Amino acid sequence: MSSIIKSSAPVDAGQNVSQAFATIMAHNFDFILEWEDKARGGEDIEGVHQMRVAIRRLRSAISLFRGAIPRESSQPWSEEMRWVVGELGLARDLDVFIDEGLSHAAPLLPLPGAEDLDRVARTRRDRAYQEQVAPMLASDRYQAFKTGFRDWFTQRQWEGEGRGGKKRKASEAMTGKLVPFARALLDKQERQVLKTGSNVDRNDAEAMHRLRIECKKLRYAAEFFRPLFIGMDGFIAHMKGLQDLLGLMNDVAVTRNLLDILLLDENDHRILIFAGGLIGWRTCDFFHTLNRFDAVWEEFTEARHPWWKNSALAENVSAEAARARK
Repeated sequence: MSSIIKSSAPVDAGQNVSQAFATIMAHNFDFILEWEDKARGGEDIEGVHQMRVAIRRLRSAISLFRGAIPRESSQPWSEEMRWVVGELGLARDLDVFIDEGLSHAAPLLPLPGAEDLDRVARTRRDRAYQEQVAPMLASDRYQAFKTGFRDWFTQRQWEGEGRGGKKRKASEAMTGKLVPFARALLDKQERQVLKTGSNVDRNDAEAMHRLRIECKKLRYAAEFFRPLFIGMDGFIAHMKGLQDLLGLMNDVAVTRNLLDILLLDENDHRILIFAGGLIGWRTCDFFHTLNRFDAVWEEFTEARHPWWKNSALAENVSAEAARARK
C-alpha cells in the first residue's frame, strides 16, 4: 500500500506567488496519480479517499490564490475537478458508511438487521465503483483533464493572461513575494472563519456546513504555507477539535442521504428497523458532541498565529534552505 503523503508542497520564501502556486499544483497532482490505480478497483478504500483529498486541496488552492491567478484561467480546471470528485463521491461515502459507521454501530445497537443492511450497502458500493469510478477514470474526459491540467500548471499558462484592470492587478500579485502574500491570505481566511463562526446557530445545518468549509480552507492554507512559518503545526493542531466536531455533523447528514438511497426500494422490516436505530444513534452522538462547541471554538480563537510571530526567523530558514538547494 502506498504511503499517505502528509508533507506540504516544497514552497519557499525565495519563490514568487506564481511559482509557489505551480509548486502546490504539482505536489497534489502527483498525489492524484499515485492513488489512481487503488481507486479504480476499490480493493483499498484509501484510493478514492486520497484522490478526493488531493483534489479538494487543489480546488481550495485555486480559490485561495484567486487574487493572483485569474479566475478565467483557473475556473475551467476547478470545474473539471468538481466533476471528478462528484464521480468518486458515492463510492467514498459508502466506504465510510460501511467501514466506520456500520462496523462501529452494529455491536452497540441491540437491533436486528445490521448484517442485512451491510449486505445492501456493499452491493451498492460495488455498483458505485463499477458504474461510476472505473468508467470515469477510463474516460477520454478524464485523460484530457490530466494532460491539459498538467500542461497548465507546468507551463504556468496563467502568467500570460494578466492584462489591464483586475487582470493587471493579478499579474502584479503573481510576481510578488510569497511571504507577504501568504500572511495576507492567512489573515483573510481566518477572518472569514471568524465571521462565519461567531454567533453561529448550531442547530442550522447549512450555517454549520459553511463554517466547516471555511475551516477546511484555512486548514489547507496553513498546510500550503507550513514551510514558511515556524509553529504552523501547532496552529493546525488547535483546529483539530473544531474540524472533528464539524466533520461529525457532516457524517450524520451523509448517513441520512445514503440511507435514502439504500432504502429507496427496500421492504425488509429488519433492515428498516436497524436503519432507524442507526440514524437515532448517530444524531444523539452528534448532539452530545455539539456540547463541546464552545470549548473547541475558544481553543481555535486563542491559537497563536505563526505567520504573525517568529515569521522573520521562518523566512530566514526558508530562504537559506532555498539557497542551499541552488
